[in-house]
Amino acid sequence: MREILAVLDRWYAARVPFGLATVVAVSRSAPRGPGAALAVGPDGEVVGGVSGGCVEGAVFELAQEAVETGAVRLETFGHDDDDAFAAGLTCGGEITVLVRPVTAALDPVFGAVAASVAGGEPVTAATVVDGPAPRGATLAVWPRTAAGSLGTRGLDAAVAADARGGLALGVTGLRHYGPHGERHEDTVTVFLHSFAPPPRMLVFGAIDYAAAVARLGGFLGYRVTVCDARPVFATPRRFPEGVEVVVDWPHRYLRGTRTDERTVVCVLTHDPKFDVPVLREALRRPAAYIGAMGSRRTHEDRLRRLAGSGCTDEELSRLRSPIGLDLGARTPEEVAVSVAAEIVALRWGGTGAPLSGTSGAIHPPGSTEAGGGTGS
Repeated sequence: MREILAVLDRWYAARVPFGLATVVAVSRSAPRGPGAALAVGPDGEVVGGVSGGCVEGAVFELAQEAVETGAVRLETFGHDDDDAFAAGLTCGGEITVLVRPVTAALDPVFGAVAASVAGGEPVTAATVVDGPAPRGATLAVWPRTAAGSLGTRGLDAAVAADARGGLALGVTGLRHYGPHGERHEDTVTVFLHSFAPPPRMLVFGAIDYAAAVARLGGFLGYRVTVCDARPVFATPRRFPEGVEVVVDWPHRYLRGTRTDERTVVCVLTHDPKFDVPVLREALRRPAAYIGAMGSRRTHEDRLRRLAGSGCTDEELSRLRSPIGLDLGARTPEEVAVSVAAEIVALRWGGTGAPLSGTSGAIHPPGSTEAGGGTGS
């Protein structure tokens, strides 16, 4: 949903009703994860998607119907071998979609949620999906406050506590409660859609490869910073718009920068006086991915230097070097694709092998969930 929020907020601010369909659960090889959304606004304008095209037509009609009738619906789409004309997923998976109308009267916290996401402030939007509570009711939860209501004070309190617990990593999914927030009951189903701030990509070395990596990093949803100690290279005009460019020694900058389990670190300086200090710092702090550019000979020399500087075998095992997957890449853009491919494969547990040479589900169970990511 993150990618369509700006459009939805514009409709919301103009007091234009729209139908919002959100994936709240998936199973098997579903094409999109929880949080994926499609909305239908004025004059039938459509933004977003829930299935990569398989059931968009049916969901479009449900969203239009939601605006016309004010009804909230929960629909499940799977593969129907018996009816070739039924809306279903050709991949064999299954998705459950909550379809509801959105207006300022029906969802008074939507604008605040959109503003928080736009400003990089963590927020969770909780919505009643099923059970003895008002279906479609919403509660917005921030680290220290909440707004809206799911129907009862007890349910609001329980959901807010759970939402804050998963807010830092953007955990998204269904939770079950009693009508007053009882945790030992499962009569009320609530969808928690968490929007953590975008994860960071830290690129060290302002070379031509860095510009290509930074461009793909932004495309993947990272907040990208490029750092280099050489001011002649670290200039904003050499990098895509929106990329932060910092002139500083890489290890000194990293030492003063917060990282977490979603942070990606790409060391492209290819120079021991820069590489070794910043990698030593990176390998001792939280990060999802730490990669370094260089030949195998450079890699072996780098490992010796890092070990000599005090890095343990366990710390060194975290280093992805030479950086990227083996795609035969040559140009900066091709190398950036190989780096991005390795980051994605590591995030989701992919092998990097051609799908044509593998068997089984393309998306294993749980692999399309948005937990630990940027929020769909």
